[in-house]
Amino acid sequence: MALSSSTSQKGVVITIPALVLSVSAAAIFLFFLLSTLSTCSCPPSAATASTGAAAVSRGGKYGEVSTQRFSPTQDDIKWIRDQIRLNGIQMQPNVLRKGINPRTRARQLQDLIQFKGISHYEEPESNNHTALQCPGELLVEEHHSNYGEPWAGGRDVFEFLAESTHLTPDSRVLEIGCGTLRVGLHFIRYLSTEHFHCLERDELSLMAAFRYELPSQGLLHKRPVIVKGEDMEFSKFGTGVVYDLIYASAVFLHMPDKLVWLGLERLANKLKPYEGRIFVSHNIKFCSRLGGDECTKRLTSLGLEYIGKHTHDSLLFNHYEIWFEFRRSKA
Repeated sequence: MALSSSTSQKGVVITIPALVLSVSAAAIFLFFLLSTLSTCSCPPSAATASTGAAAVSRGGKYGEVSTQRFSPTQDDIKWIRDQIRLNGIQMQPNVLRKGINPRTRARQLQDLIQFKGISHYEEPESNNHTALQCPGELLVEEHHSNYGEPWAGGRDVFEFLAESTHLTPDSRVLEIGCGTLRVGLHFIRYLSTEHFHCLERDELSLMAAFRYELPSQGLLHKRPVIVKGEDMEFSKFGTGVVYDLIYASAVFLHMPDKLVWLGLERLANKLKPYEGRIFVSHNIKFCSRLGGDECTKRLTSLGLEYIGKHTHDSLLFNHYEIWFEFRRSKA
């Protein structure tokens, strides 16, 4: 039996077996094509990629997309809240209970002195120590309480400053009064080797930074340039260095106005023109005490410009932070 069809004067005859064979071949080809497409390891489309956390745009020039993220997103915060709620977690009193043995830093220090740590040599090797013995006061982290704000708040300061200045690993940062590196640790970890500089006057803070914080965080290889000094003397950092960010967290308010202005004069030419930023926390009484016009004139004479005041909602301080922003207004 044949199915016939005529076109003009010529007839085309297609048999049923041939038709079935053609349809089967087409189905097999379509099956393999769809299978290949479904297993393709092609990169996701722009629309798909933009939904990921890593694709959050942070700073950069107009039209550029940066994947760097410093601070938590609203989704991150919602996730934390959900985990606490779903697990029914409530803050409990820090008292002795099974598996938990809370001790004050004073008690920890006493135990370190009495028992020489967790394990120790007996006589005659009782004087054996590690390669570089760490003072007990640092081991129990007494220096974390030397300053007014919670130690964990250093992360918040880093996030705010890093995003405000569109920080990259190649940026150069100077902190005036880095203390025991509550904030500095986060910059050191992110920045390239030797790109974090600090001027600090307090010896205990410097010892805590060098002997405990940098080794305990595995950051010795980053070789931060931390210099003991006061009177706003920056010559030890070199003459050619230009900074993307200079910041002073709760430092200028403890210094005489005359010394602050001396420091700004010395730092003006060390700040990258236009793009570089100086951030000062809490207040700028060294400026406001002069009066608005007089302060503006003095800043202008140094080649600096006041940009504005920022109120930062801190995640770990449990309160808002105030920051004041300046830039170098001419090359």
